[in-house]
Amino acid sequence: MALAVGDEAPGFALPLKADEAPVRLSDYKGEKKVVLLFFPLAYSSVCTKEMRIVGEDYESWRALAAEVIGISVDSPYVNQRFAQDCGVRFPILSDFNREVVQLYGVARAELHGLKLVANRAAFVIDRGGRIAYTWVTHNPGELPPFDEIREAVRRAA
Repeated sequence: MALAVGDEAPGFALPLKADEAPVRLSDYKGEKKVVLLFFPLAYSSVCTKEMRIVGEDYESWRALAAEVIGISVDSPYVNQRFAQDCGVRFPILSDFNREVVQLYGVARAELHGLKLVANRAAFVIDRGGRIAYTWVTHNPGELPPFDEIREAVRRAA
């Protein structure tokens, strides 16, 4: 079932680093708006471009009282290196067990022979933990509409 604007965002706890406590969506509730960016695979060309675009403009997201969180099914080790190589300062979390991509309805059955990766997707979650915006594409080459997402963050409570 697809998530819709107004729905309560499904909670999660995902690792940033394998040997540390997980990052929980609830860590931000009441404090910050959250932009979840699901992407298929670290180091693929479009995913790299997406993370670099957001990373280069990270301060503008923070100025809107939002935290950006990237999520992929890659391991925490790969995601940490990917974040470093892309020069991003926001967390890129590992959904290695594919639980959150399924909770958010963005699991893709297959991409280039790889099973259960994420569709590229964006969710804006307001401070109250409700979904304020959704965008999902089945085209792995399509970048998110960043201006539209930014406007949704501005409007979110």
